Amino acid sequence: DEDLRADRQPEFTQVDIEMSFVQGDDVIDMMEDVMAETLEAVGVEHPFPLPRMQYAEAMERFGCDRPDTRFGMELVNLTEIVRGCGFGVFAKAVEAGGVVKAINCKGAGDWSRGDVEKLADIAAANGAKGMAWIAFTTDGKEKSPIIKFFSDEEFDALKEAMDVEPGDLLLFAADTYEVASAVLSALRLHMADALNVPREGHQLLWVVNFPMFKYDEDEKKYAAEHHPFTHVLDEDVDKIESDPLACGSYSYDLVMDGFEVGGGTIRIHNADEQRADEPRRAGDGHGVDVAAGQTGHCQRAVGQLGDDLHVRARGDLGYDAAVNGVQVSLGKDLIGQHLAPVAHEGDGRLVTGGFNRKNNHIVSASLRNQVMRSASSSGF
Repeated sequence: DEDLRADRQPEFTQVDIEMSFVQGDDVIDMMEDVMAETLEAVGVEHPFPLPRMQYAEAMERFGCDRPDTRFGMELVNLTEIVRGCGFGVFAKAVEAGGVVKAINCKGAGDWSRGDVEKLADIAAANGAKGMAWIAFTTDGKEKSPIIKFFSDEEFDALKEAMDVEPGDLLLFAADTYEVASAVLSALRLHMADALNVPREGHQLLWVVNFPMFKYDEDEKKYAAEHHPFTHVLDEDVDKIESDPLACGSYSYDLVMDGFEVGGGTIRIHNADEQRADEPRRAGDGHGVDVAAGQTGHCQRAVGQLGDDLHVRARGDLGYDAAVNGVQVSLGKDLIGQHLAPVAHEGDGRLVTGGFNRKNNHIVSASLRNQVMRSASSSGF
């Protein structure tokens, strides 16, 4: 299904549901009935209906659209507190229109400076140019090379906003909203593991109303956040041309313990909206029924319910399939075996695979053959 990912390999199983003459609440209610029966069947108690969190709230509090809400360590926005402060990294980020956010890693205040600065590798891997930190040791000391740049008023306000106590470690990100969110989301999950933060049981929720558009810096144009046929929120339709990044959409993801286990949208069913949203994909003016969709990601849900890291990370595979579609031990062509070929309009080749959302192309037979040649040359 679609593009290969770390948690989606050729055998990745999902249930696609298409519904007509429905609204988002109808789809959500249906999926909650399914999940309630599923959880009951495996002896897991969970309250229903599930809470719903706006996409904007998920990004602000957790830095990602699939938050693990079983523990805290939430992101705190410090932008206004540090605006114009003496620490140039923070001040310049804010002046450029970015943000300064932080997390409080309670229990890490006594870490050595070397151990703390190793965390910068995680920050860099997620787009940061560096990582500032402040440690508050259990014996009452305050350690950091950046403390000297703050006035007493600024530093007191920072500590209050971060609910600082002895034994706390603050980790900062100063960048665009997107980069700062990604950096602190990754650090939050890493520190939860490093500090053995309890994450007991299961917590499910819906994340709803994703943005309709994002701006592609490489292509210098707007692109659909989810897919180009997602219905824009009624109250935002008039912003499609004037302020596209302010447009929300009728979209909903089912999140379980920090993993997306389902998701879908209400489709555009108005030709005028489709023309405004994506002129190249405009219809012929005929109306259609209100259509909605939902996918259920089976292996991810099973992996969470079974607390099985192998299933969670590898897509419940019984053999060692790599993300390139080759079974490493046998050099087996899993792509060719499991996905039916379809005709590729254009050059007449047969292709195998599905739509690649990231690169907007079909995985071709030539790529599959290249993968197999590579495996063969490696001795498989």
